[in-house]
Amino acid sequence: MKKYINPDNNKIEAILQRPTAGVNEIEPAVKQVFDEVMTKGEEAVLKYTELFDGVVPENREVSRSEFEEASLKVPVALKEAITTAARNIEKFHIAQKTEKIRVETMPGVFCWQEKKPIEKVGLYIPGGTAPLFSTVLMLGIPAKVAGCKEVIICTPPGKDGSVNPAILFAAQLCGVDRVFKVGGIQAIAAMTFGTSFIPKVYKIFGPGNQYVTAAKQWATRYQVAIDMPAGPSELMVVADETAVPAYVAADLLSQAEHGVDSQVILLSTSAGFCEQVENEINTQLADLPRKAIAEKAIENSRIIVVDDIDTLIRLMNSYGPEHLIISAREEDRIREAVTNAGSVFLGNYTPESAGDYASGTNHTLPTNGYAKQYSGVNLDSFTKSITYQKISEEGITNLGSVIEYMAEAEGLYAHKNAVSLRLQDLKNKSNE
Repeated sequence: MKKYINPDNNKIEAILQRPTAGVNEIEPAVKQVFDEVMTKGEEAVLKYTELFDGVVPENREVSRSEFEEASLKVPVALKEAITTAARNIEKFHIAQKTEKIRVETMPGVFCWQEKKPIEKVGLYIPGGTAPLFSTVLMLGIPAKVAGCKEVIICTPPGKDGSVNPAILFAAQLCGVDRVFKVGGIQAIAAMTFGTSFIPKVYKIFGPGNQYVTAAKQWATRYQVAIDMPAGPSELMVVADETAVPAYVAADLLSQAEHGVDSQVILLSTSAGFCEQVENEINTQLADLPRKAIAEKAIENSRIIVVDDIDTLIRLMNSYGPEHLIISAREEDRIREAVTNAGSVFLGNYTPESAGDYASGTNHTLPTNGYAKQYSGVNLDSFTKSITYQKISEEGITNLGSVIEYMAEAEGLYAHKNAVSLRLQDLKNKSNE
């Protein structure tokens, strides 16, 4: 990890730069795949699945027998762990339900808001070196709680054309019974346009690599919504000598092992503490099965030491991390100052991996600085808020002149007339 001690303000932006490729480098490939899927449909999906994943699955959709076989392959202890995590995630997302809001803004003018589920949603579940069955829970459960009518999953197939059994077990647990063996750009394109096999959806959810992230953003050109820009994983740990170096090192490595393009940052007011963490990283790294991946990510990572809490807070919010761990003496002060973060973890005994798996919060979060504008996935991500209004005779009498004056001032006389006709009828009625 590169270390910076009290860096100059004019160097901060460069120091906090993410190791992600520019969109311009990725978009040509995304456009090519989208154009082919739009015109050739399933043929193009199969072509790119073979090209990128090195396989053409015999069955493009997971069959009932494959679901049954997968359930038998998942160890009992893992099933119990997944089920416990699912209960916590469901409990937290059910708690996010809100009642209908109804207000009489003035006598006779009634306005209210109701939330309706998005009917058709597509969930992208990363495969590759780390099949994320936990993401199935994070997306499938709120989709179920929200009441989405059609929920499908796209996930990359393995070299043998199969889908990881834990992914299929989690899908069944969430009530998702349509899983397609397709990943990458072609999966996002298929859900965008629909093919003879994969249905078109209204909104696409899920994390992925830089290509998947760019593909999701490209999908918005075709009237398909996405949850957020969610690319390579990242973590910032804000810690001082009150934290446990071994814990901090483990947390940093937990994100570094996601992928070579992941980034972790340790931000502290204690240089001595940072040295202890560095030593722990080297010790723990030696025993990691994904050591090569984590090492590459660590090369893109930073240790930043500053003199005071105000500077620390400024850098923290400037970065806007996907995951933010705060384990410091002034925890409350730092926590209250957080304005840009996807999800925050507090204290020595709250590892980021708790949120990744089982505490109940959602792990699908904005990355690459988008925590400044986006929230992580939550129940509202799967719903639309529709407003209603009903105006009585008394209401239009009270409000009518306000609308007339405003419409006339904007030069929109048909708008004014829509009110004036009603007011005149009511006036005539009262004179009868």
